[in-house]
Amino acid sequence: MSIITIVGAGMMGSAIGIPAADNGHEVRLVGTPLDREIIDHARKTGNHLTMKRKLPDTYKYYQFEEMQEALKGADLMVGGVSSFGVEWFAEKVLKVVDKELPILTVTKGMMDDEEGNLMVYPDLFEKLSGNRGLKLNAVGGPCTSYELADLDYTEVTFCGKDIELLRWIRSLFETDYYNVSVSNDVIGVEAAVAMKNAYALGVSLAIGLSEKREGVEGKEHYNSQAAIFGQASKEMKKVLAFMGAQEESLMLGIGDLYVTVFGGRTRKIGTLLGRGLSFDEAMETLKGVTLESIVIATRSARAVKKKIAVGELNEADFPLLMHIYEIIVDKKPVNVPWKKFEKEIII
Repeated sequence: MSIITIVGAGMMGSAIGIPAADNGHEVRLVGTPLDREIIDHARKTGNHLTMKRKLPDTYKYYQFEEMQEALKGADLMVGGVSSFGVEWFAEKVLKVVDKELPILTVTKGMMDDEEGNLMVYPDLFEKLSGNRGLKLNAVGGPCTSYELADLDYTEVTFCGKDIELLRWIRSLFETDYYNVSVSNDVIGVEAAVAMKNAYALGVSLAIGLSEKREGVEGKEHYNSQAAIFGQASKEMKKVLAFMGAQEESLMLGIGDLYVTVFGGRTRKIGTLLGRGLSFDEAMETLKGVTLESIVIATRSARAVKKKIAVGELNEADFPLLMHIYEIIVDKKPVNVPWKKFEKEIII
């Protein structure tokens, strides 16, 4: 039996321990200072407050002040914070944890710099924690927390620099319903599953546009969704290739894009925008909801625009991402650039 300490009691951080618990490993769930109610509720009821699912009876719960106790004897630490907690996690956790302890993070996203370069979170975590040489690994989808908690079948990818370490981590989590591939294409895996959040917002615009057209909430037209989905896949491929990712990793992003469009917070914001709400109105409607899609869409588009400006990328290849940027930053209304999606393919 191994001991797995999860720091961050959000939905995915909490859910990923379920297959490990099913395999007989000890799972210790540590809440951040923002997770106090989640930990208190779980201690009293055994249920996750926001995911609204029962957690395994074998889970042990800790408030953040008890993190060092939860890390005693741990064989693996899982980082379960959202992208909004990256700096906090690096400062309060990664700088103090034993650098020999393997780490697996579920946080999805990228950071852009002044030159338009995009850095995936494992590299960012290493930088922010003082370049300690941590054994950082990460999870790529497609997988939603609530369906994982329901033991629905899925396949994910664990990525990192050490394949043997990844194989060992996989052995802790792999079950009949939770299937795990491993990859040392860290940039490819992490960029793919981060970009899908930006593009899922784009695809979800079509849902809101359908509802607006029909005047009926929940009415969907799948032609328009599929068209935007296809364009999103093309644009993701261009970004990943530019970053030096392996083409195989694109499939993870496309799978994750599919599952994200079908539910969750990103679908909600895209649908509201498609219905005709301004960006500010949509954000106010979802006040208090963590919207990582807005962060990654803004950062990705900002980076691509900078690379376009210096001639390293072609603006014609990114009409959807540029429109998403216009909606978020320039506060323009939704006006999907359908004609810009058209191409002539001659072989």
